[in-house]
Amino acid sequence: MEFQELMENLKARGFAAQYFETAEEAKAYLARSVKNQTVGFGGSVTCDELGLYDLLSAENQCFSHWRNGPAARDERVSTYLCSANAVAMSGELVNIDGTGNRVAATLYGPKRVIFVVGKNKICPDLHAAIDRARNVASPLNARRLGAKTPCAEKGDRCYDCKSPGRICKGMVIHMGAMRGADQNEVLVIGEDLGY
Repeated sequence: MEFQELMENLKARGFAAQYFETAEEAKAYLARSVKNQTVGFGGSVTCDELGLYDLLSAENQCFSHWRNGPAARDERVSTYLCSANAVAMSGELVNIDGTGNRVAATLYGPKRVIFVVGKNKICPDLHAAIDRARNVASPLNARRLGAKTPCAEKGDRCYDCKSPGRICKGMVIHMGAMRGADQNEVLVIGEDLGY
């Protein structure tokens, strides 16, 4: 896969973009560059698979949506880590959320927002990225969470259901780095990670 075009398009949209061949290289970068911070984690299988909460807890005060609840999106968090459900080659980031807890801090609050994404989330264009978020990531997350939805039960696609347990209530498309944050970073890793 050619990552240079994606890096250029992310940077043109105002993101500080970096490519890492391996997860270990990305983890080493994060351990070096995130120190003495208050760090929040949104619900992220990617960050969990990489062990970033434990890694960064050594030199930071960390909060995780999964471990500590809503404090992970508190405005007092200076650095926020999450992933994206999909990344378009044109540089847009797509996330779907049920309560907004995961995407809220990517939009407003923390001074540094870091998206950590595996190569499996890269899509040729925005349309394909939206399709991936809805029909790949959302059903897998619904199944992981035990949601009583058609996508979790069948696991093949979004049914645009009206189920009370629906986990996809809102979609956020980052068309560029948000104003207000000192730095919006996208770390692309040349391995498959998360959903």
